[in-house]
Order: sequence, then C-alpha cells, then structure tokens
Amino acid sequence: MTKHTYSYYPGCSGQGTSMEYERSTRAVCEAVGINLDEIPDWSCCGSTPAHTVDHTLSAALSGRNLGLAAKQGHDCVLTPCPSCLTNLKTAGKHMAESETFKEKVNRLLDEPLETIPDTKSVLQVLFEDLGPDALAKKVARPLKGLKVVTYYGCILTRPPGLMDFDSEENPISMDKLMQAAGAEVLQFPLKTECCGASHGVARRDLVMRLSGKLLDMADSLGADAVVTACPLCQMNLDLRQGQVNSANNASYRLPIFYYTQLLGWALGLPDASLGLDKLCVDPRPALQSISANKEVA
Repeated sequence: MTKHTYSYYPGCSGQGTSMEYERSTRAVCEAVGINLDEIPDWSCCGSTPAHTVDHTLSAALSGRNLGLAAKQGHDCVLTPCPSCLTNLKTAGKHMAESETFKEKVNRLLDEPLETIPDTKSVLQVLFEDLGPDALAKKVARPLKGLKVVTYYGCILTRPPGLMDFDSEENPISMDKLMQAAGAEVLQFPLKTECCGASHGVARRDLVMRLSGKLLDMADSLGADAVVTACPLCQMNLDLRQGQVNSANNASYRLPIFYYTQLLGWALGLPDASLGLDKLCVDPRPALQSISANKEVA
C-alpha cells in the first residue's frame, strides 16, 4: 500500500463520548501507514439535528470544514463517525449539484467554498485502500476464538447513492476486516437495523426496544461481542445496556467494541492507545478468551 495523506475530521463526539474511537482510529491508521492530517480549527458539522432546522445552515456548518480541508491540499476528507460522514457528504453533493444552493451556503461562510473535496469513512479507506489481505499480514495477536457480530447501523452505507460504499442491505467491509484480524464473524441479519439512534431522551422506549432486539439477536447467535463503527450505536448498546436489561427483563453482558479497538488489539498496539478502559461493559472476558484459545492452540 502506498502511503496517502488525508484531511481528517475527528468530529465532536471523538473529543468526548467516543474518545476511545478517536484514539483507536488514530492508532490503527498510524500502524498501517494511513496519514491523518487533522483539519485545523474544525468545528461541529451539525451532526443529527441541524438539517431538521435549516438545510442551508446545516450545509454551511459542514461546508466550513470542507473549505478548511480544501486548503490543506488533500483530495479527500476522512471521518470515523457515520453521522459526520453523512453531513459532510450531503453538503458537498448538494453544493456540487446546485449552483443556487452553493451560492446560498457560500453567503454564510467567511470564505466561499469553491473546491469540494471527497469525503469517506475511515472504514472505507481501511477496506478499499489497505484491504483485508494487507491487514492480515500485519496481525500480531490474532483474534482467534472470538465470535463477533458486526453492526453497521442504519446510516453508514445509506442512502447508497450518497454513501457510495459497500452494500446498503448486507455490508461486508467490517466483516472482512474482522476476519482478517482472526475473529469468527457470525451472520447477523440485523446488521443495518436502527438501534434507536438519538431518541434516547425523547423516546427512551424506542431505544430500549430496538437496542434490545439487537442485543437479543447477538446473544442468541452466541456472540462474544458486538463490533460497530458508530458512536451513537455504541453508546446505545454499551452505555445503555443496563437500561435495556431492566426494560426487557434481560441480563446481557455483551461488550460493544469499536472495530478499530479490535483491529488495534490484533495489531499488537498498547491497550492505552485503544481506550478499552472506556467501555462500560467489561471487555476483558472476551479478550481473555482469545488468549485462552491461543494457549490451547
């Protein structure tokens, strides 16, 4: 793989509620030769709520960051967060397709956005530019014996015309990377179902039901862990797992890893660089089962 430098948009959650995702993303990318050049003075892209209030303002929030990225001279922006990815891609697409809309957005920016860089998820670059075969050659601690289900959530590959990556119904990118790292990936029919998203406050009942359905399916399949690429999905399944148990009279104890955490562990990276201690459901039993399998082998 030829080293390539990308503009990097961490996103707001990476500085707080999903700092373990941000930390492990940087560590894995550095380990495999993907250079991340953080966008200077980046700001919130509007995340989930902005577009429900004003499409033009929402695009301007993302457009500002795209403009800063364009100044860096790279041809692509990477972000780990599906929500940020959706906003950046949507703003770029609508501005590219409508000169009128672009002019409205540019009137809100300090500097007009002329060159619109492409935007991809870190997952897409790891899968397409690095690839499972190249990753497998770098594995130092195979995830042998670890049974996982991969959970993509409902927006990482949707809508297909916008995201332009993997299958919108049966994505396999995370599956292939986990297999390359040595894990056993179970067939998970709910891999693109919604977890309840941002309704944790307004409609907690929805999150309890939808996240409970996901955890129940993963548990019934015999998974040792769930692997995801979305901060909001991870929060609903991990942080709220106790609430889900109470609401559904269940007793799930499934660790919810970011895929970068498990990739980093397989690459032999230090635990401190992966933020495993930030997970609410203790990941140690799952990781210890890998070590036990290795000793038996």
